[in-house]
Amino acid sequence: MEYRELSPDEFEDISSRILHEDNHVLVFDKAVGEIVQGDKTGDECLAETLKAFIAQRDGKPGKVFLGVPHRLDRPVSGIVVFAKTSKSLSRLADMFRSGNVHKTYWALCCHAPARESGELTGWMVRNERLNKSFLVKEGTPGAKLARLTYRLAARTERYFLIEVQLLTGRHHQIRCQLSGMGCPIKGDLKYGAPRSNPDGGISLHSREITFIHPVRKEEIRVTAPVPSSWKGVSSFQPV
Repeated sequence: MEYRELSPDEFEDISSRILHEDNHVLVFDKAVGEIVQGDKTGDECLAETLKAFIAQRDGKPGKVFLGVPHRLDRPVSGIVVFAKTSKSLSRLADMFRSGNVHKTYWALCCHAPARESGELTGWMVRNERLNKSFLVKEGTPGAKLARLTYRLAARTERYFLIEVQLLTGRHHQIRCQLSGMGCPIKGDLKYGAPRSNPDGGISLHSREITFIHPVRKEEIRVTAPVPSSWKGVSSFQPV
């Protein structure tokens, strides 16, 4: 199996965004616009880029195994976990499916929440044609329960930094539920933001992840740096 050769700049960029790696797991800092797994666009996905990187870095002949136990939406940045062995892939997939992975997200929002912290619980339906989820009444056909907790972590004159802990993993859950409480995410036109971001993404960042290593059984906790496009976040005023 031959993989394409990464340019020196691309190789250095990929290397700098690996947040954790061992024989079984690779944790990566995804940029806005990158896709985790191949889709109908035909664009190269991160899984394939990382396979090419590993083959080049390690001088590895033959096929590189890299499994995808979960995904992160294309316009979202931050932590993505990949599996380097089939054993870790099946175990990680089970952990994500059963909710045994603790995920923290940061969202820059256009408005402040009415309450500075709380839990959002609601029922959501995914519309495949529109690639969008909607909050609906309990009992609606196809509806799934969605739960998250949030807190207002900081603010500037224009934006509000909301920290989210996901309790379930529904399609576009954070985007839909924050919009539903009147706090659309900056740049997220699909869920009510007034204007797009220059990079075409949305200001939602997978900030931290904690899980039990699928083989070593030790706790792994990884934090992703704040995106460079989030100007002024370091000067936000805590609340």
